[in-house]
Parts: sequence; structure tokens; C-alpha cells
Amino acid sequence: MSRTHRENRSGFTLIEILIVIIIISILAGVVSVNVLRKPGEARVSAAKLQIKQLQTAVQLYKTEQGRTPTQEQGLEALVGKPVTEPLPQQYPAEGYLESRKLPKDPWNNEYIYLVPGRAGELFEIISYGSDGEPGGEGEAADLSTSEL
Repeated sequence: MSRTHRENRSGFTLIEILIVIIIISILAGVVSVNVLRKPGEARVSAAKLQIKQLQTAVQLYKTEQGRTPTQEQGLEALVGKPVTEPLPQQYPAEGYLESRKLPKDPWNNEYIYLVPGRAGELFEIISYGSDGEPGGEGEAADLSTSEL
């Protein structure tokens, strides 16, 4: 092969691709083992993330509509135009969440939406944790927008 021909060659060799695949497999294995060892902690982290996303969506709703969804409208107002008063004037066709379905917490329970919140805040979003009941400790502890 001439020198000019070798310089124009680009791309990855099979060996380079295999090394990258092996490295990714090792990293995925380490991460999955850590997550599998601590599924409770992973669920708590996922619930906190979902609560933050719901909180952001309610705040966006308030910014665009001038008020948060009412207690009666609930979090469903984020995925579909409310049918109870006060009706939003300019409701976006795609809603306020990426999905058109309201997510459940990692323990397959509905999120609780309170207007006003228990500490007097404008609204509060709660997951009752793994036991689905108020109170609790560890994985069963309540998670709330007031405490995140």
C-alpha cells in the first residue's frame, strides 16, 4: 500500500470496536450489579426524580395558566386538558409531560397532589414510599416536594 493510500484510510478497526464493546459491557455489568444490590435505593432515587419532574410541570402549568391545577383537577391536568373549572385558556396539545399518561411511583402507586400543601405551600406532590401509607422509614418513608 502506498503512503498516500494509508493516510486517507479512516474509521475504526474491528479490534478497536471490540475493545469499546468490552469496556461498555464491563461498565454496564458494574452499574447493574450495584443497582441490583440496592433496588430500594434505586426506587427512592427514581421517585425523587419523578416528583421533581412533576413539580416542574406544575410550575410550568402555573406560569402558562396563571394558577396551578386545582385539587379536583389533580395531576391529570398535566396530561390532558381539565374539564372542570377553572378551564385553561391556552392548553398545549401535547400537555405538560412527555407522556400522555400520568406516571405512577416506582412502587406502582399514584402520586398524591395536595392544594395547598401540608406546610402551607402552593401545592405538594407526595409518594408514600414502598408501603403506600403515610409515614414510614427507609424505603417506606414519604417523599414530598416540600422536602426535596
